[in-house]
Amino acid sequence: MKLIDFDGLFDEKLAEYMRLNAGKYTEKQWENIIPKLYKQFGDTFIPRAKNTPKGYFAAMTDDELVEALQTYCTEGVPVPDFLCNELEGRKCPQALIGLIRSKDAEIATLAVNLAGDDPRAFDAYFDLLEEGGDEDVAEAACEQLKSGADLAKERALDLYARGVRPELMLEILSRCKEREERVFAILLRAFRESGEELPMRASYLAAYGDPRALPYLLETIDRDDINFLEFQELRYAIEALGGEYTRPRDFSDDPYYREILAEQQGAEELMRKKTDA
Repeated sequence: MKLIDFDGLFDEKLAEYMRLNAGKYTEKQWENIIPKLYKQFGDTFIPRAKNTPKGYFAAMTDDELVEALQTYCTEGVPVPDFLCNELEGRKCPQALIGLIRSKDAEIATLAVNLAGDDPRAFDAYFDLLEEGGDEDVAEAACEQLKSGADLAKERALDLYARGVRPELMLEILSRCKEREERVFAILLRAFRESGEELPMRASYLAAYGDPRALPYLLETIDRDDINFLEFQELRYAIEALGGEYTRPRDFSDDPYYREILAEQQGAEELMRKKTDA
């Protein structure tokens, strides 16, 4: 295929436009103008492409679009938004799903983000998570599975039972909207056995939204051995489930509390200096 650096062409046109309009706009105004110019550029005829940028990619087949995506990435040329938008508009073509398993993390991450939460991509996401690999790609896949957690539930339960990326599986399960005893039992057991993962697993219970978890959260927050970060996350979870915790606690000797307090005081001092200047 003919690789055209559309973003590079746009940058050239933008530089000329900014030169001709020097002094007309503030930096903030330019931030609003540039995206509009890029959008207009998408409908501008480019002789080298014999088409507009949008039309150039719209004329491609699904396989050609995916090949173009790979080529832009492997050759280090910026991937045009027009290409990504066209792929997104095709609603997760089969060729794109194949890229999710790419060994190139940049290509795989792009493929995941373009496929989105389309259930047809879920098997590829779970295969990726089960096989290991790049953490950023795994996180991207997890985000998409969370958006369709009810459809992803069964395989997430299976992988969790087999000890495959348990934290990510808990995160996915916590986003299920359909209430089911298996999911609640797993999230609750994980919380009660959490150890250092206590704040995160409290957040899973908050996200799942089952008030039956309240007694366990209240019992845990009342312990004297929890630190300030754990306390904050537990209190958030309790309030998210409609509960309340009112017992006064003193964390003045807690290193996390002191660190956060120092950061707040530093920020307040900086604001005072800016105000006085």
